[in-house]
Amino acid sequence: MTATHRAKGTPRVAFTASDAEAAQLALTELHQIYGAVEPELADVVVPLGGDGFMLETLHRFVGSGKPIFGMHRGSVGFLMNSYRPDGLYERLAGAQPVELHPLEMTARRNGVSQRAIAFNEVSLLRETRQAAKLRVSVDGIVRLDELMADGILLATPVGSTAYNLSAHGPIVPLGAGVLALTPISAFRPRRWRGALLPHGAQVRIDALETDKRPVSAVADFTEARDVVAVDIHENRDIAMTVLFDREFNLEERVFKEQFLS
Repeated sequence: MTATHRAKGTPRVAFTASDAEAAQLALTELHQIYGAVEPELADVVVPLGGDGFMLETLHRFVGSGKPIFGMHRGSVGFLMNSYRPDGLYERLAGAQPVELHPLEMTARRNGVSQRAIAFNEVSLLRETRQAAKLRVSVDGIVRLDELMADGILLATPVGSTAYNLSAHGPIVPLGAGVLALTPISAFRPRRWRGALLPHGAQVRIDALETDKRPVSAVADFTEARDVVAVDIHENRDIAMTVLFDREFNLEERVFKEQFLS
């Protein structure tokens, strides 16, 4: 099959793929139809894989200004459109854009700071058999003097359907303007189920008794170990545009998740 001629005014599309066999086969098929364009020269990037690969793609192209239109060729595909090789230009022309702002984490340990961003969530997790002991502050005010748990996470609306949901946190609609702060297997206080915070909140989590209760911090897939404090906020200066088919857009997917049994 020869590559389709790109009509004037249609975007230059770069395809990337995960290592999954289905993704690699799709990459070959789409290159045959649309040709191969280097991502640096493309107007739109189309990752092929699952949600993990979509997250990698978002991090890879942060600051590029290139919109992302994912197609599902992996396991979990919540952030992906369905895979259809034909009619891609028409789908891109009619796609609905969603602007995502990541969380920014600054993790501190031994006088060293490590910064990372997360489009899904920032989580603090115990490193050993001992439960983590954490102090939670919001906007400079201590809201929880002591949380004993496997950990805690702060999730974006997109991330609220991922690890946050598995930890029994709430699903947050995209336009709600809030973040989900959710404990992970809380031991004390047992009845605290978390909080919804305005998206402009400044969250600080201090790890207590770190000599026997070491804690790691993870922003999507960037990990900092043995942290003593983590500051988290939404970075509105960073934005990524993700494109979705209008018939099943991301906002509808997040909303629909609230009604699944």
